Amino acid sequence: MKIETERLNIIALTPDQLQLWTYSIKELEEELFCSYKAEPMEGLFREIVCGQVKKAQKDPDNYLWHTFWFIVKKSDHCVVGAIDFKDVPNRDGEVEIGYGLGRDFEHNGYMTEAVQAFCNWALQQNRVKHIIAETDIDGVSSQKILIRCGFEEYERNDTVWWRL
Repeated sequence: MKIETERLNIIALTPDQLQLWTYSIKELEEELFCSYKAEPMEGLFREIVCGQVKKAQKDPDNYLWHTFWFIVKKSDHCVVGAIDFKDVPNRDGEVEIGYGLGRDFEHNGYMTEAVQAFCNWALQQNRVKHIIAETDIDGVSSQKILIRCGFEEYERNDTVWWRL
């Protein structure tokens, strides 16, 4: 599955590719004909991805809601970031997104372009009525992306919650 924008291809990793990402980025680069320059696969991020691998394997019919999608620049096939749904849409039609960008690619509009396209795709799915996202209180860059994509703040405690 692929979502295209003007500058980007947003590519859903299959469950096997998702697992491969956790232990051999080199092999995944070869399989996808790309170069990976996004967030390092380490620490908490690696734990999150490994958790999604388990979900995708247990629920293969819904893997698009469990997998990560690579954000790939069309110009040079460079993976600049990743975006995902944190689970299947709930019974109210709400689904949460998460995303991250390699530091070298910040402030170029890539994430805004990716979030907008990702949300447009999601809202075309029958099960989705709203998309939510959580940011850190001081996550101003991420908050600006969500605002540009039409999200509105709806809750603020230790973090800030947004809804589209």
